[in-house]
Amino acid sequence: MPQVGAPLVGFYDYRLVAVSIFIAISASYMALDLGGRVTAAHGWLRSAWLAGGAAAMGLGIWSMHFTGMLAFNLPIPVLYDWPTVLVSLLAAILASAVAFYVVSRKKMGRAQVLTGTVLMGLGIVGMHYIGMAAMRLSAVLQYSPPLVALSAVISGVASLVALKFTFDYCTDFSQTALAKVISAAAMGTAIFLMHYAGMWSASFIPSAVLPDIAHAVSISTLGLSGIVIGTLAVQSVAIVTSSVDRRLASQAQELQTSERFRQIADFLRDVLLLTNADLSEILFVNRAYQMIWGRTVESLYANPKSWLEGIHPDDRQHVQDGLRKLVDGAPMDALEFRVGRPDGGISWVRLRARIVCDSGGHPHRIVGNVHEFTMRKQAEEKVNQAEQELLRLSGQILRSQDEERRRIGRDLHDSTGQNLVALATKLGQLRRSLPPLEGKSRTLLPQCEELADLCIREVRTVSYLLHPPVLDEAGLEDAIRDYASGFTDRSGIRVDLELSPHLGRMPRDIELAIFRVVQESLTNIQRHSGSQTAKIRIDRNSNLALEISDRGRGALDIGPRGKNVSPFKVGVGILGMQERVKLVGGRLEIESTSHGTIVRVTVPLGEKEREKAAHSDC
Repeated sequence: MPQVGAPLVGFYDYRLVAVSIFIAISASYMALDLGGRVTAAHGWLRSAWLAGGAAAMGLGIWSMHFTGMLAFNLPIPVLYDWPTVLVSLLAAILASAVAFYVVSRKKMGRAQVLTGTVLMGLGIVGMHYIGMAAMRLSAVLQYSPPLVALSAVISGVASLVALKFTFDYCTDFSQTALAKVISAAAMGTAIFLMHYAGMWSASFIPSAVLPDIAHAVSISTLGLSGIVIGTLAVQSVAIVTSSVDRRLASQAQELQTSERFRQIADFLRDVLLLTNADLSEILFVNRAYQMIWGRTVESLYANPKSWLEGIHPDDRQHVQDGLRKLVDGAPMDALEFRVGRPDGGISWVRLRARIVCDSGGHPHRIVGNVHEFTMRKQAEEKVNQAEQELLRLSGQILRSQDEERRRIGRDLHDSTGQNLVALATKLGQLRRSLPPLEGKSRTLLPQCEELADLCIREVRTVSYLLHPPVLDEAGLEDAIRDYASGFTDRSGIRVDLELSPHLGRMPRDIELAIFRVVQESLTNIQRHSGSQTAKIRIDRNSNLALEISDRGRGALDIGPRGKNVSPFKVGVGILGMQERVKLVGGRLEIESTSHGTIVRVTVPLGEKEREKAAHSDC
């Protein structure tokens, strides 16, 4: 075709450029909106949304492209071959269909992304250059290969961005409207950049040959306005239709979910409750309310506070205090109370409730559940009338043991001990009053005196161990000092004492319990630990704290390779210590390692505990 002169110089109508950019962004927003409907729909509705969305999005992309072409003005008349223009529109629709098909999959792997990007990119590139081929003018259209390649690359990037954003929005409905607008702007920008890169690659060389205008039409300002308005109208209708359909689908799903939830909730034994933020209206309660309260759910809907009338009078104030805190925002965790039914039955229940806030962070709803545990409570109470009785009997047994030990110790000291002293005295008198004896008698009489002295010492020791009189006369501090000294003499184990200067006197049961723990612990150290030292520390403030430690083998026998050979077995003595400490309201802990054992006792010394301990003496 003969060419005449230099390339034609055109210019852009920037108003139409702005319109084309707006159309591109609008089409992208519509694609994000429709993508979710295509993904959510099933059956023939999915096919309908896929076809309608592809047509609407393809029209938007094509309209943006065509508006951009019409924004470019040349100094010669330009007509357009309408069959070719129609083909370019079909190319845009096919590219959009590919996009919607790819993003509507549950998963979008690399293969799907690559295939979709290539097909959609080719469709957009084909739409652009087919549209350019529809131009009829007295000029030859030439392209710059590098710029054509650039436009193809931008088309691929635009397709990838469109697929990624649309798929992400389809699978994550939590994105905000602002995120949706930003995504649409990014997609629209990629699309119109591709178009103007393609336009930039074209050069128009004047030609003397007239173009074929058999099917060519001229696009007037009115025609362009019709294209733009029609495109925006189609996009608006598509967005509105999608929004309405989404709302209807959401409502239908809520109804279905609500009905299913009601059916499931009515099978539960726990009460499920939903109210407004101030508890003035019951929004939902399941049928378990009737089983526990013995009242109908209809009565609760009619009078939202009627459930409080069923609470046991002794528990009602406690529950109302918890409800006030709940309305103020504090969660209610495991509030236990009794419910009295109209038939006279009593149920133990546990209430949990939480405030639910709206999107603005304001209290919106209160959700709660009530769990009945009457049978377990009754069983616990029986186990506790049993535990208390066992504790009472245990205390009686220990007190009886202590009294018997005191009696035996006193008898040994006052009767048997005195008799032995008298026997020793008589033997001494006998030895002094008799004339010189023969050798054998001279040997036997001193031996009898020694045995009598040994029996006296042993009886006094046994008597002291059974019940030290100094504990009653001077108190715990002197009794422990006296016992520790005697223990060191008997065993050879050094006992270090660290006693509070404010120890003073305490109720008899507490002093006796602490003394017995010290006595049993030192005995265990002598028998089992192998330690040559022991330490007793007693502090007194609001509590009485006793700690007895040694540096022996501890609770485990350690083998030659550092392995535990046999576990420590709790003996009767330790169980006795635990019972004694428990009877005075205290706590006993034993910490044992291969480096030694520590016995800790803590006894509260508050007023109530002192009164309790004092009464226990009676």
